[in-house]
Amino acid sequence: MPSVVKAYAAYSTNAPLKPFEVKRREPGPHDVVIKITHCGVCHSDLHSVNGDWGPVNEPLVPGHEIVGHVEEVGASVKRYRVGDAVGVGCLVDSCQTCASCKDHLEQYCDNGSTFTYGTPDKVSGGITQGGYSAKIVVDENFVVRIPKGLPLDKAAPLLCAGITTYSPLRHWKVKKGDHVAVAGLGGLGHVAVKIAAAMGADVTVLSTSESKREEAKSLGAHNFVSTKNADELKKIRGKFSLILNTISAPHDYNRYLDLVKRDGTMVILGLPGPQMIAAFSLVPRRKSLSGSMIGGIQETQEMLDFCAQHGITADIEKIHMNQINDAYKRLVKNDVHYRFVIDMETL
Repeated sequence: MPSVVKAYAAYSTNAPLKPFEVKRREPGPHDVVIKITHCGVCHSDLHSVNGDWGPVNEPLVPGHEIVGHVEEVGASVKRYRVGDAVGVGCLVDSCQTCASCKDHLEQYCDNGSTFTYGTPDKVSGGITQGGYSAKIVVDENFVVRIPKGLPLDKAAPLLCAGITTYSPLRHWKVKKGDHVAVAGLGGLGHVAVKIAAAMGADVTVLSTSESKREEAKSLGAHNFVSTKNADELKKIRGKFSLILNTISAPHDYNRYLDLVKRDGTMVILGLPGPQMIAAFSLVPRRKSLSGSMIGGIQETQEMLDFCAQHGITADIEKIHMNQINDAYKRLVKNDVHYRFVIDMETL
């Protein structure tokens, strides 16, 4: 039978989250029931509950950086056993038959991916509800294994911030000696620095905050450039084969494209809204402006294994469930170092 579990939800746009009860489907033959121990707080959660990206299906339970332990498995589940440490990221379903899905790029499903919260649930109907809850039921094909050595709380943000930065680094084949820049040193940026450095890249952090210079170095960056300093920017014109732009606030893309070398690429990971792109920011050096969205399930597992191998985790501040509204207020002020993670035992 379906189960009803405790959760926190947004009952209306721009309103504080409150306790809620969410109905989880009866597990099918390929389903995994996960008792959630921790859930990361992504800026996307805040955008979603505030209706920044369109109308919200309410009540809405956010959360797509989910980790915990397998509590029950369906009769046909082969990959997981009760007690396994597992995670669920931004996706819980896709058609699994289109060209993108067959290429293990379920996030680009030609028939529409099912996101962990806020989208129509093709299995049980209604709207998917996320990880600010005690349990979740997910098809085993959309569950990943948390490797030994990764603490669950610090691994949770990797299910979004980790894969969002790992995927473009892999797609653009970053290798030892490549000059890579990370624009913005926040929830995405700090993980991007760690992963790019572990791949052997020469990593530069581009930031408006001079106060982050030493911290960038401690995370593994080889260089730091203040984007408010015109002289520093002039010295690195045309230097980078890849820039990961994680900035979500409005800014001038053309200024950063000036730093890309011939045949290099700037990849947009932050979502600052409409931008004006000058043709001459791209044409003279055959530069590219691209985008990337999270990663597929296979690549997410690859990312977790890579992070375990290199000792990479997110820098987190752990909070209780009833602190979520204060955490959202602090997110607006960028007052977090670098990712909030909810201890779901406090639910």
